[in-house]
Amino acid sequence: MAKLLMQLIIMICVFLLITAYQEKDMLSDAGIQQAPYFSLPALEHTQRVSLDSLQGQKTIIYFFAPWCHVCKLSMPNLNKLYLERQINVVAIALDFQTTNQVRHFVDDLSLSMPILLGDNNLKANYRISAYPSYYVLDEKSNIVERSVGYSSELGLRLRM
Repeated sequence: MAKLLMQLIIMICVFLLITAYQEKDMLSDAGIQQAPYFSLPALEHTQRVSLDSLQGQKTIIYFFAPWCHVCKLSMPNLNKLYLERQINVVAIALDFQTTNQVRHFVDDLSLSMPILLGDNNLKANYRISAYPSYYVLDEKSNIVERSVGYSSELGLRLRM
């Protein structure tokens, strides 16, 4: 039993170290850094969505690429919470070739959350180096949480 417990502790430590390494270049999540401003076109609408329109509510800004397999596994969890109105969500596509590529990805997963079309400037401003990456913003658009990689429904709920 002690050996099993030790292996579990080692696995948790390794997981935490890998997570810390993946997040090392992301923006600070100390609650004092304002999220970088953006105004981006929505995939299915002619309107633009800006950071200003998200103020007043906690929001997850979720960065994905349509070729990302982990994104494909993780986004249904996010969409479920969005549908339940548990959280406000904005998903931003990056590293795509065409909007049809993004549309196909969204349609395959039957996503209903807002999907925005990002660019390399936004990717640099948010220091996105891996997919999926996301930031949780407070009501004043300050970054209060961040993460890289697969997110379970429970993990997303805990971060909110």
